[in-house]
Amino acid sequence: MWEEVRIVIVDNDQRRRDELKLVFEFIGEPVRCFSYAEWQQAEVQTSAYRENLSLLVLAQDQQPLVEHLQYAEHWQPGLPIMIVDYDSNDLNELEIPPSVISKLQMPPNYARLVDDLHRAQVYRQQQNIMNGRPLHRDPVLFRSLVGTSRKIQQVRELMAQVADKNVTVLITGESGTGKEVVARNLHYHSPRQQQPFVPVNCGAIPPELLESELFGHEKGAFTGAISSRAGRFEMAQGGTLFLDEIGDMPLNMQVKILRVLQERTFERVGGNTTIEVDVRIIAATHKNLEIMISDGEFREDLYYRLNVFPIEMPALRERVEDLPLLLNELISRLENEKRGSIRFNSAAIMSLCQHSWAGNVRELANLVERMAIMYPFGVVGVKDLPPKFRYVELEQDVSDDGADLTDSQPNLEAMKHILNVDVKPLLPLDGIDLKAYLADLEQHLIQQALDEAKGVVARAADKLQMRRTTLVEKMRKYDLNRQAIS
Repeated sequence: MWEEVRIVIVDNDQRRRDELKLVFEFIGEPVRCFSYAEWQQAEVQTSAYRENLSLLVLAQDQQPLVEHLQYAEHWQPGLPIMIVDYDSNDLNELEIPPSVISKLQMPPNYARLVDDLHRAQVYRQQQNIMNGRPLHRDPVLFRSLVGTSRKIQQVRELMAQVADKNVTVLITGESGTGKEVVARNLHYHSPRQQQPFVPVNCGAIPPELLESELFGHEKGAFTGAISSRAGRFEMAQGGTLFLDEIGDMPLNMQVKILRVLQERTFERVGGNTTIEVDVRIIAATHKNLEIMISDGEFREDLYYRLNVFPIEMPALRERVEDLPLLLNELISRLENEKRGSIRFNSAAIMSLCQHSWAGNVRELANLVERMAIMYPFGVVGVKDLPPKFRYVELEQDVSDDGADLTDSQPNLEAMKHILNVDVKPLLPLDGIDLKAYLADLEQHLIQQALDEAKGVVARAADKLQMRRTTLVEKMRKYDLNRQAIS
């Protein structure tokens, strides 16, 4: 459907068109393909969804490129364009407009392609701002909500239905799936967005302190209460209170939460003044509350008060087709926060797609940050991944283990032949201190060589193909020693 399309590919070469489509779908971008004649047909010409597009791909054709670029600007102004397989000599003779953000050659280089998609996103947002149009991609919809899988689309649809309703929401799902991300987005898109969002982890607060933490206390209510203190309910007045890990809440506190939900009033610990409260409750848990009810560990009446509108977050292994796009989002956030950058080649992504991801998106985010520290601005291959993530060898055929991913997952074996996996480090968008980068890289490789040689300098020098005296000088320069390495 046009509503989901983000990239339009225009190419008269059927084989190349199919390969490009497969590549973009592998990364997680919904695509529609046309020949140049089809591109100008009424369905495309009158489509109401062109403003939702993020990239137009124009492949080499017998007609002059300048004519296609002129038509593209008329078709959808401000849309970033990628041109494919055009001869560089021909391009040098043309005045290429700034909307052309990339010149791609087949087979595509994965790292370069992901980088180009990021540039297209930045260009599109800049054009929207200049033209006074709102951004199509909400800045707070990030990480766990990124993806095009059916399950994550269902989550976004449920969020859109309930965000502006003043009802209680119960978010369930495994740890690391992004339940708090959903809660924050529900608050951001509600009429309460200008008021506080107050999170409370019910499992992280000792039971004897939880009541005071939620409802506050009066001076002298207990030992150590040297002054009055407002609780989280009062802090969230007019806004949203997020009760995380509600399944860990003691039974005696469940009764008091139920009363607040029913009557919208409470008293501080040690106080007798009734305080009226206007907050929206969003709760979350990774536990099965229905089983806990059967075991007498959770109140049934509270469960039905909380479970007015349930949202279940899928595990990452249930939407593995979103993994390439999640990687891109996590890397973009690293770059925006000035914490480095990294790229994964296609073989590494194929390997990651076969991991079980017990820690879900949180585990993936930790892996990206770890790789960015170990291989700054580099490209991670299968051999660079921690051992537990290695399921694919680049020299071997991809096994049938990837066949159970989902029906919408592109064929991984085909991707290995279409994508160029021999990728090189990319220059960051904001530039780089080359001298410092090369020094860090040299130091890292020397450490690795010494480690593999168990501290024997002569063997490490052989691995690095340098003289022993040169290696000793560099070890002194970087303040390295064999004992620290081995």
